[in-house]
Amino acid sequence: MVASLASESGSMVALCFFYWAVGFEKFRHFMRLYLVTADSLLANGNLQKAHEVMRCMLRNFSEIGRLNEAVGMVMDMQNQGLTPSSITMNCVLEIAVELGLIEYAENVFDEMSVRGVVPDSSSYKLMVIGCFRDGKIQEADRWLTGMIQRGFIPDNATCTLILTALCENGLVNRAIWYFRKMIDLGFKPNLINFTSLIDGLCKKGSIKQAFEMLEEMVRNGWKPNVYTHTALIDGLCKRGWTEKAFRLFLKLVRSDTYKPNVHTYTSMIGGYCKEDKLNRAEMLFSRMKEQGLFPNVNTYTTLINGHCKAGSFGRAYELMNLMGDEGFMPNIYTYNAAIDSLCKKSRAPEAYELLNKAFSCGLEADGVTYSILIQEQCKQNDINQALAFFCRMNKTGFEADMRLNNILIAAFCRQKKMKESERLFQLVVSLGLIPTKETYTSMISCYCKEGDIDLALKYFHNMKRHGCVPDSFTYGSLISGLCKKSMVDEACKLYEAMIDRGLSPPEVTRVTLAYEYCKRNDSANAMILLEPLDKKLWIRTVRTLVRKLCSEKKVGVAALFFQKLLEKDSSADRVTLAAFTTACSESGKNNLVTDLTERISRGVG
Repeated sequence: MVASLASESGSMVALCFFYWAVGFEKFRHFMRLYLVTADSLLANGNLQKAHEVMRCMLRNFSEIGRLNEAVGMVMDMQNQGLTPSSITMNCVLEIAVELGLIEYAENVFDEMSVRGVVPDSSSYKLMVIGCFRDGKIQEADRWLTGMIQRGFIPDNATCTLILTALCENGLVNRAIWYFRKMIDLGFKPNLINFTSLIDGLCKKGSIKQAFEMLEEMVRNGWKPNVYTHTALIDGLCKRGWTEKAFRLFLKLVRSDTYKPNVHTYTSMIGGYCKEDKLNRAEMLFSRMKEQGLFPNVNTYTTLINGHCKAGSFGRAYELMNLMGDEGFMPNIYTYNAAIDSLCKKSRAPEAYELLNKAFSCGLEADGVTYSILIQEQCKQNDINQALAFFCRMNKTGFEADMRLNNILIAAFCRQKKMKESERLFQLVVSLGLIPTKETYTSMISCYCKEGDIDLALKYFHNMKRHGCVPDSFTYGSLISGLCKKSMVDEACKLYEAMIDRGLSPPEVTRVTLAYEYCKRNDSANAMILLEPLDKKLWIRTVRTLVRKLCSEKKVGVAALFFQKLLEKDSSADRVTLAAFTTACSESGKNNLVTDLTERISRGVG
């Protein structure tokens, strides 16, 4: 019928009949119909309409999972004289992207070149969008680079998607670089493009850069709208600059063009909650209702979180009930805020009771819920229950981040279960997570306490492999471990390396190393070690050292340091004096007290 109509009545009549026929289910997925129609249109020299039929086939067959078969037929039509066009091939890419078949789309893109079809701006755009949607940021970056190199300019909508995706993945600088490149190619950014970048910069905490971008936006003739202002207000609040945010908020309130929306109010409420200014947060909460704006779940959760952190759980529960009265059900984020604060306030039974209430409302635990529960069990030293939650978390599809793994590793270390901590450490690395400074410090500290200094040193030297820089606590733990093994020279080298890095040794590290020298009757080196400290730190350290020496009945060395202490601070503190006097009395060396009595009495009396 189609062939007859095409030869007798022309392409348009045949095409009309074709579209009527594919409206029926039994013909919609009948491939022979598409091929005959395309052949008939091709015979009439109507290539454009023949391609249109092929694209129709691609879309309809993709609905039933037969995209690959349809693409194969499109390629085979080249033998009939219908060479695939860029529009048709882009149709394949679009369908593959919509279905999330990114690898398939990449193969089709490569096939285009083989078939002599030159990818155009839309081809690259589809690949970029597909990779971003699929979370393949590196691949998206590669396609985007190729697009820019060929001089293709995305449209404003695609630009917004690109900037937003990069910013959400923490690649704000990369987003700005692409933004500049696109402008160099002739791209004309609009208000939404600028606002996307401003929002990304604010979320990163680069407030100064955000305001610079705002100035550039204004120079380009765009006036900031409520979304631009909200992004800036949110960024200022997150940095703790709430008063600056409020001035910008008032500017919106007084504006005739734009007024604060529910997101603007929520950001300001969050800022005040962060600063524990709950009265102001409540005032804004009431104000927004007066303005006819209805708080959403996020607004309620933000205010509830503020009250929970301040310990005012009564008001938090009132707000949760109020949500229900106003047609909002608290979500798992709302419950997480309350449960986390209850655990931190040592009210774990109440937290579990609230969690059960959430479950009874049909809510399910998310990654944050499991993190809170695991952290609480580690705090209670119930590592078995923590592991049970950890396993359940993985089974339900939530991956533990490095911070949570650090909590578990530290818990194993506290319980001296080094084999378990070692296994978890290796598992973390095998999963592609990167151990942090805290991970290594926990392992090093525990191995030092266990007396396994070789393994502690091994972990210390491996820190560079993961780009971790040891801090004063890392050095302090290792120095303490070396001192326990009487490896004073090695400990001293680490101490010097620590100072060379610009780190300030903690008091316990200073005292530990100085005491180790004193144990060796090498008070001269102990003095040299402490000499570079400023006066205040020196006095505090030597007082602690004197008390430690006294507790170990090393009265002679204690007297030497006490004398030096009085030279710098004639008013010896009563605690140190009492410790020294008691140690001398118990050691039968009252003469040492007598020698210093007059000076000490002047200092304390």
